[in-house]
Amino acid sequence: MDGSRKHLKTAYRLGDFLFYTCLLAVPVVTAVAAILRHSALWTIVYLLFCAVVVVLLLKFFCTRCPHYTRQGKTIQCIFFWGFPKLFAPRAGSYDNLDLAVSGLAAVALALFPAWWLVREPILFVVYALSLAGFGAAIYRNECEQCIHMECPANRAKETLSADADFPVS
Repeated sequence: MDGSRKHLKTAYRLGDFLFYTCLLAVPVVTAVAAILRHSALWTIVYLLFCAVVVVLLLKFFCTRCPHYTRQGKTIQCIFFWGFPKLFAPRAGSYDNLDLAVSGLAAVALALFPAWWLVREPILFVVYALSLAGFGAAIYRNECEQCIHMECPANRAKETLSADADFPVS
């Protein structure tokens, strides 16, 4: 760590969204390139599957996040900036269905292009490294400062509990 004082991130800026969008674009474009080398139809299927997974994540994961539950008709977070709120916000902790659907959808999305990527070794390496880099960037830069205390990846309590100015219950 850089030793700087951590704080809870209560709001995001457009620049945060653009940063993570650019990071996520690398594995997505790499997957599209690998699939497209073999089949235009499967590329379309992959892109449609991406859209379905986004809707599932919005419904089962994002609707419990404080950045989603804020007033307004659009979301302003690091993943969806200006995107309309398609579902009603939900209070409380995640239940088993929320976690199962969100987790399985994310894993299925990450594994979907694997069949084509293993046939394109260079693209497979770029995909794996860029996906790992995206995940590491989120975990390292966001989870320690996240205001969503119900999120399974949240590390704000453990990170900030050493800070005397941050009361941890």
